[in-house]
Amino acid sequence: MNADARIAYSFAVLRAVPHVYIGAFVNVGVVVHARTAEYLGVRVLDDPEELRRRVPDVEPDLLASYLRACRAIAEGETDGGPVALAPPSERFHWLTAPRSDVLQSSPVHEGVCGDPAVALHELFEEFVGSQAHR
Repeated sequence: MNADARIAYSFAVLRAVPHVYIGAFVNVGVVVHARTAEYLGVRVLDDPEELRRRVPDVEPDLLASYLRACRAIAEGETDGGPVALAPPSERFHWLTAPRSDVLQSSPVHEGVCGDPAVALHELFEEFVGSQAHR
C-alpha cells in the first residue's frame, strides 16, 4: 500500500447506558469500518473490574459478555452467531444500529486515515482509554 494513501472509514463509539431513561452513558468501545480496505475492527473494554469501576450501576460480567459478543461479531467468529457470518458492512451496520438497551452506539462518524487499525487504536485511546485518567 502506498504510504500516502488515505482510506475513508466510518466509526462509532460503543456506550454503556446504565439508566436508559436518563440517557447518560459511559464509553466502553469503538468500532471502525473501512469498506475499501475490507477492514472491520472493534476494541472494547471488557474487563469486569474496570467496567465495575466505570459503570457501577450495570452488572459488569454481563456487560463484559455483551462487549465480547460485539468483538466476535466484528471479527466474524462463529460464536458471534448468525450475524457474524454476514459481510463486514452488514456487521458494522448491525453493531451500530440504534437500540434502547444498556449497550448502545453513538452516531456513525466519518474519517480518513493511512491505516484503519491505527485509527481504531487512536480512537479507542481518545474516547475510552482517556476515561481511566479522569
